[in-house]
Amino acid sequence: MATRQLEDTGEDIRAGPAADAQPVPGAGADVREALAAAHVEFLFAQFVDMHGKPNAKLVPVHHVDDLLTGGAGFAGFAAGDVGQGPHDPDLIAVPDPRSLTVLPWQKNVARFACDVTVEGKPWPYCPRTILRGALERATALGYEVMLGAELEYFLVRRTADGGIEPADPLDTLDQPCYDMRALTRQLDFVAEVSDAVTSLGWDNYATDHEDANGQFEQNFRFSDALTTSDRAIFFRYMVESLAQQRGLIATFMPKPFPNLTGNGCHFHVSLWRDGENLFAREPTEDPRGLGLSELAYQFIAGLKANASAYIAVTAPTVNSYKRLVIGAPTSGATWAPAYISYGYNNRTQMLRIPEPGRIEDRTVDGSCNPYLAATAMLAAGLDGIERGLDPGEPNAANLYELSEAERSARGIATLPANLLDAIRELERSEVLRHALGRTPDGDYVDYYAEVKRREWQAAHEQITQWELDRYLQLF
Repeated sequence: MATRQLEDTGEDIRAGPAADAQPVPGAGADVREALAAAHVEFLFAQFVDMHGKPNAKLVPVHHVDDLLTGGAGFAGFAAGDVGQGPHDPDLIAVPDPRSLTVLPWQKNVARFACDVTVEGKPWPYCPRTILRGALERATALGYEVMLGAELEYFLVRRTADGGIEPADPLDTLDQPCYDMRALTRQLDFVAEVSDAVTSLGWDNYATDHEDANGQFEQNFRFSDALTTSDRAIFFRYMVESLAQQRGLIATFMPKPFPNLTGNGCHFHVSLWRDGENLFAREPTEDPRGLGLSELAYQFIAGLKANASAYIAVTAPTVNSYKRLVIGAPTSGATWAPAYISYGYNNRTQMLRIPEPGRIEDRTVDGSCNPYLAATAMLAAGLDGIERGLDPGEPNAANLYELSEAERSARGIATLPANLLDAIRELERSEVLRHALGRTPDGDYVDYYAEVKRREWQAAHEQITQWELDRYLQLF
């Protein structure tokens, strides 16, 4: 039975299309009919770079046939980290017709998510192409990968000194999570986002004020991993665009405020076959009581075994590791994992089991490239299945309060504390090397590591105010 993957409840809601959903075309004539019916005038041909930044060209709709057959050309070196130099031939962004998305706030414009090719061949630096390859492998093993994503964001404004502050000046509670009044003050904005998400057929089923001042989360229904990744890219773009129309900034940055909870993008994953959730079984039939199948426990074991490496992809920025620290067990905590662990409905775990049949990975943050993050997660989990790994017993403790000796006695390892350490672990991982694939110049892992190491070095070279305050006259 197909059940919606919800964040906090165990509700059993049938996963059917929303009544006012946009039509999803197949190809060719279907696309043209859908565009005509929606009165679309312009099309974004959009792809992403390594960092998940959306790049696009705007194409008049009367050139839709050219776009569908020939794609849109880009100078790849100018577009970001997509494996090109100024001497390389053009990237061609080839639309996936199934991804057609009309902009809810600008209905004469629609977007296609695109796969990148170069000289007629799939480009192995394209994150969407990388995920498609991983999903083909899962399909060959008999699995359909279903994914839900919880994208948290801050709504902020610039201050006179160039800093940022929550957009709502009254949002100052020490414990603002779920505050009805703060949610009401931003009702116009979050309602517009909610209506847009539901009009797209994604079904926004909940909106809440999150644990930090100025922070929100708006959930939508899970789908197959490629569709959810496409939606995550569009959701970030949409929320940012709607905020900018109001003179505000919506940021998915993992840790924009040092004293507030960070932005997660928790992934909820399950494997299916012929409409059946292969991760689910009755809790009474599960010796560990979590309502998971042996296949799911093997997947969890693979996540645990590879977590130190794949976190370089699910938490891919220098800033990410300022979120992945231990917080106090009160509001204002990081709500983010520092240890490699799993357990029932327990938010101090890396892997949370909120209800039977799905696994929530809490390493994933708002800066992730969803295509690459999904690829890394899937590869790690499938490694556990293929090797028949056992995750050990679930942990019910508050990991924020256990001592180092207690964690060690339970065999709970620590995640990398910074991007550089995570990159080193990634480079050692044969599982991730295989999953992320080969490029004309070697393994994608090595390209990714080179880019991220430069990012780390650039941050490391900065002299911060903390350093000046600490060291300027200490000696």
